[in-house]
Amino acid sequence: MRLLVSAGPTREFFDSVRFITNPSSGRMGYAIAKAAAARGHEVTLVSGPVGIDPPKGVRLVAVVTAAQMATACKRAFRRADAAVMAAAVCDYRPARRAARKVPKSKHPIRVILEPTEDIATSLGQRKGRRVLVGFALEDHAGRFYAERKLRAKNLDLIVLNGPANIGSRTAKVEFYSPALDWSGPISGTKDAIARRIVRAIERMAKTPR
Repeated sequence: MRLLVSAGPTREFFDSVRFITNPSSGRMGYAIAKAAAARGHEVTLVSGPVGIDPPKGVRLVAVVTAAQMATACKRAFRRADAAVMAAAVCDYRPARRAARKVPKSKHPIRVILEPTEDIATSLGQRKGRRVLVGFALEDHAGRFYAERKLRAKNLDLIVLNGPANIGSRTAKVEFYSPALDWSGPISGTKDAIARRIVRAIERMAKTPR
């Protein structure tokens, strides 16, 4: 199986050196890529800036911004059988980027933000019979928002996690799919959870949809 995995944060610049981002470590996405490669799958890992070495046997496409990640994911998805959108893509970016560093001033500056492309939604619109897995990071009403995202993005499976998982080597998550309903809490290392995600994708890939 040819698998696309996105991982890590994006950086959205408002001048030549300053940017907004988030604290994603990329560990979950990298763990999924590693687990899939270990199962013999052909993996393309599209990754934002992280401090992790890519797993052996994985094709790495390094990106920085949400726009770059969208372009790379859509290109890799053309020949993929399944995709896991584990990246923490910034939802907003500055509407304007200054060509040079903006000098510090005693006065406030105003940065207008505009939405970035929702990559999972873009892939969901063109996925056909391919398997598409997404993540929902929620701090309240998690199941409600995760189910809504799954429907809106045309996902086959969504992984619900919380802020406590960010940067950690362990995680507590829940899986949801319309066919199987909620899995209930799953705790363990991100490597162990990644292996469960890969096995779930393998099962779904064999099931007519």
